[in-house]
Amino acid sequence: MNKIFKKIFIIILIIMLLLAFSKSYSTLNIDNLSVVVAMGIDVSDKNNLKISFQFTNPSSVSESGTSEQSPSIIYTVDASSISSGINLINTYIGKSVNLSHCKVIAFSEELATRGISDEIYTLTNDTQIRPSTNIVISKTSARYYLEQSKPLFENLITKYYEVFSASSSYTGFTSNATIGDFFDSLICHSCEPYAILGGVTNNSTEYTGATNSENDSSTKSNSSSLSGQSTAENTGLAIFKDDVLVGELDSIETLCFSIIRNNVDGFLISVPNPNKSNSYIDLHVTPLTEPKVKVNISNGTPYITLDCRFTGRIYSMEDGADYLDSTMLDQISDSCNSYLESAITEYLYKTSKALNSDINGFGKIARKNFLTLNQFYDYNWSEKYKDSFFNVTVNSSIRSSSLLTES
Repeated sequence: MNKIFKKIFIIILIIMLLLAFSKSYSTLNIDNLSVVVAMGIDVSDKNNLKISFQFTNPSSVSESGTSEQSPSIIYTVDASSISSGINLINTYIGKSVNLSHCKVIAFSEELATRGISDEIYTLTNDTQIRPSTNIVISKTSARYYLEQSKPLFENLITKYYEVFSASSSYTGFTSNATIGDFFDSLICHSCEPYAILGGVTNNSTEYTGATNSENDSSTKSNSSSLSGQSTAENTGLAIFKDDVLVGELDSIETLCFSIIRNNVDGFLISVPNPNKSNSYIDLHVTPLTEPKVKVNISNGTPYITLDCRFTGRIYSMEDGADYLDSTMLDQISDSCNSYLESAITEYLYKTSKALNSDINGFGKIARKNFLTLNQFYDYNWSEKYKDSFFNVTVNSSIRSSSLLTES
């Protein structure tokens, strides 16, 4: 008898569970969701927002091979806010927009110069948006940037968006800037926000710019010599003061940012050849230790010292040059030191004097000079940073190529 009652109880429990979850299953069924892989936010003609949603259809990928790419679809809607735009697009496509897999949020430069705090707060407050979502400021319209972002070696654009910022660790020419970091810096009293600088290359005209090392190191999105099937590029950083875009960093300036933040594992630079004028030597440089940063306050003025140590090897070769000679290696090391000291110093004075934006977070170190946080807040680091003086020291040890050794 007890067994019969147990079976009846189990059956009733199963029926109750099915009834309880049947509605949520129907609403959360993947067939009723439309997954957004990227968003683009522009200023509309009506001075509202023009929001673009990029969707993809993974089921369209060829089952027989990997050469066929899954196409993406972009819908754009004019709305007074992001939330209103999502509501309108839900009505249009007949499915519930899901942002949990959104990898990139692109803002147009026009919108960023007006301030994007409302949009950042709204997106951060959305439980579907992940803090790891990358933030891009596009030199073109955000929709056009998304249209030109095409995977070259992946079938899914979601995979492309996942890895496109990975080059920051081995080039330093971009950074893994996320909405989580942007929001933290936006509410921070001792640092400022930054984002990836995006753009679109111009393939319609032949690039005729110079190719020396100085131009190579000063490239940034929307102004480089790159060409190919995918015309979107992500080189440089967009710099903010509070929530307003105030400037840009080119590739070498972004590398300096990455060095100070200890975000780059190794990088390639071209330094002046100490034995031949108007000539450069390619070096692959690796940080030996994390940069040592000190911030002192003297008579109300910040004095910031930076000590960086590197090791490296010669990449380029020159006929007749003895790269095994210790004297020549010392000269190349000195050239590397001078080049990096100059580049980092110029970058620091640009962020302080020209932009007044402490994207490296020196203010977090400056807090140690104050007994209480209130004293630090009263000091107003956000405005005092522009008065900073810098002393940069670089020590590097350059050796010959890995394949070039004493016989």
